[in-house]
Amino acid sequence: MARPDGRVPTQLRPVNIHRNWLRHAEGSALIEFGDTRVLCAATVEDGVPRWRRGTGEGWVTAEYAMLPRSTDTRGSRESVRGKIGGRTHEISRLIGRSLRAVVDFKAMGEHTITLDCDVLQADGGTRTAAVTGAYVALADAMKYLRKRRKLKNNPLTGSVAAVSVGVVQGQPRLDLNYLEDSVADTDMNVVLTGDGKFVEVQGTAEGQGAAFDRELLNKLLDLAAGGCEELTAIQKKALSE
Repeated sequence: MARPDGRVPTQLRPVNIHRNWLRHAEGSALIEFGDTRVLCAATVEDGVPRWRRGTGEGWVTAEYAMLPRSTDTRGSRESVRGKIGGRTHEISRLIGRSLRAVVDFKAMGEHTITLDCDVLQADGGTRTAAVTGAYVALADAMKYLRKRRKLKNNPLTGSVAAVSVGVVQGQPRLDLNYLEDSVADTDMNVVLTGDGKFVEVQGTAEGQGAAFDRELLNKLLDLAAGGCEELTAIQKKALSE
């Protein structure tokens, strides 16, 4: 049951984070999970959405998109079609929820940070790469605000990372690429904070006879926890450079 790229079941793909990839964004990171590449950009704005005005609290939100040739066939731009797809909405909300889990909005004041996550190349795990890279961009955007003395304290209460796990040919595996994801019996995306707390678990049995029991669920969650621990260390290293 060798994996397509020769990894062992508990092994992440090579992960690289390139900070400050964009000149104009207040925070940015190009993240690579193997051949999956996602560009995450953080934009800082004074003020908050109307429903949040006067609360003294900030807001963090996210938008996700795939470039037309991020996959092996061209996908038309949703902006041209005039309708944002359900998958795009779902992933945008996942990224936003994940980041908000580690933000103290009172400490942030009435500022809004928007994370734009654009998939440049897709080979599985684009949403988990987006969460992991967006955190680095968010951290740099918070540094931007602090350097300009718009914040007294760091609003980040911790870090957050995400990884995919799944069952392929009966074998639990970490960080599926597209070839594995497309044939997986079970597919799961897991978001954890840097101290190992779960933010979100999205898991699905993909086909007939693929339903999983508690024992297998625990194995997958343990795999994800180990992967996110590695990703947290990679994030810390990137932010220290």
